[in-house]
Amino acid sequence: MDRDPESQPTVATASADEVAEIIDLRPTPSAELVRVPTIEPTAAPPARFDGERRSDVDRWGRSERMRALTRTVYEPLYKYWFRVEWEGFEHLPVEGGALLVSNHAGAVPSDAPAIMHGIERDLGRPVYGLAENLFRRLPAIGTMWSRVGGVTANPDNAYRLLHDDRELVLVFPEGTKGTGKLYRERYQLARFGRGGFVEIAMRAGVPIIPIAVVGAEESMPILWKSKRLARLTGIPYFPVTANMLAFGPLGVVAYLPAKFKIRVLPPIHFDEEPDQERYSRSRVLNATERVRREIQDALYDMLRTRQSVWFG
Repeated sequence: MDRDPESQPTVATASADEVAEIIDLRPTPSAELVRVPTIEPTAAPPARFDGERRSDVDRWGRSERMRALTRTVYEPLYKYWFRVEWEGFEHLPVEGGALLVSNHAGAVPSDAPAIMHGIERDLGRPVYGLAENLFRRLPAIGTMWSRVGGVTANPDNAYRLLHDDRELVLVFPEGTKGTGKLYRERYQLARFGRGGFVEIAMRAGVPIIPIAVVGAEESMPILWKSKRLARLTGIPYFPVTANMLAFGPLGVVAYLPAKFKIRVLPPIHFDEEPDQERYSRSRVLNATERVRREIQDALYDMLRTRQSVWFG
């Protein structure tokens, strides 16, 4: 059956412009871009660091103003109470890094402040003292120790101070074994550990300068130690000193007026190339024993010539 042509469906066609006009996609001369609102910052961006330090506190926590104040306060104790005398002061370098190694004694050690004060006063160079991490854990005391030149004792800190900053660094290899000695064990050096300080000096390419101190043992001698109180307080040892018996509670910080003599021994240089990955253990241990023996011999020699604990 034939259909009527007029009844056939028709397909409408449109040009591209007509289609664009229908769906409103064709641009017109009057069209404008819609501006996206911007959010204004509420605060100015931080200023860039211009390389100038605004504080006198260096990256190790040491404050020159605090050191100056400490020297002013400590000077009468150094000059009139301990009456410190030096021998061999000329062995200390006026520039470059060096590792100062000394014996250690006294329930609250008095040798470190005396050494640091004397070198800074008479040589004009700062001294950084390496100490157990115990100091850093104590509130207020840890911050104060850093401000006066104390640094946590670890190989990385020692290497950067000696190699990168070329500073004088003071270390006590006996550690708490030295400060925890009883009075009857005075001036008998404990082991100097496994020689870590020697390896650091080799790696940093600096000399070791041994220092012997007489007088610190008698400034706060330990008569007895309580293991139970040490466990309760979390400290390496809990001492009962002659100072406590003489001065009562004040004896915790009050020193006896022992005469101090400090002898600086000739520097020990090493032939090993710096910055090696490893160093011979036998050479390290031999050098460690050499440093210990030189300090011990110097102590015995100084004690033989000493006339009095209090007057030298």
